[in-house]
Amino acid sequence: MENYTVTGRIGEGAHGLVVKAIKNETGNEVALKKVLLKRINDGLPVSIIREVKTLQEMNHPFIIKLLDAFPSGFDYIMVFHYMPSGLWELLKDSNRPLTLSMKKCYIKMLLEGVAYMHRTNIMHRDLKPANLLIDPSGVLKIADFGLARLTWEEYTRPYSQQVATRWYRAPELLYGSKLYSSSIDMWSVGCIIAEIINNSPLFPVRIYWAV
Repeated sequence: MENYTVTGRIGEGAHGLVVKAIKNETGNEVALKKVLLKRINDGLPVSIIREVKTLQEMNHPFIIKLLDAFPSGFDYIMVFHYMPSGLWELLKDSNRPLTLSMKKCYIKMLLEGVAYMHRTNIMHRDLKPANLLIDPSGVLKIADFGLARLTWEEYTRPYSQQVATRWYRAPELLYGSKLYSSSIDMWSVGCIIAEIINNSPLFPVRIYWAV
């Protein structure tokens, strides 16, 4: 961590704390994702190894790029370019609604990023506006691969059904299926596209409670 100076806190999720920092050597702003190593003597958890390996294998303009990764004390640090906003914040900002051309651009970027991800046999399993970040030039980046998995031949290997945020969760997951494919990402993509177009979630949580 001696190469970075933390300047603020961005947020905290299920998979770690994210802080804003400056890389001392270059002065560039970066985001540091800090994951607590609960059992340091057992080595790196499989979940961290999976996320780092997944990010290292991908190289696409609409997918977040992993700049560095290293242990620091009781934390494991992943370094990314700093993204000043996300799609979730843009959709909530009623004072500056997205124009039709902006909506089309974000949808196109999302589809191209997901298509690349699936071509490399990776399913994200937690696509939602909060995990779609926007860089300073307005380019959308798919982020947070903490739940990502390599895909196998369709329906030949079970996975956990406790994935994806409920508003964007495919029906087979809601019904407890452990045999699924990257099609669950496409359900999430459809929900996100509808939300971009309509400026409101397609399936609010109150509807799922009624299922």
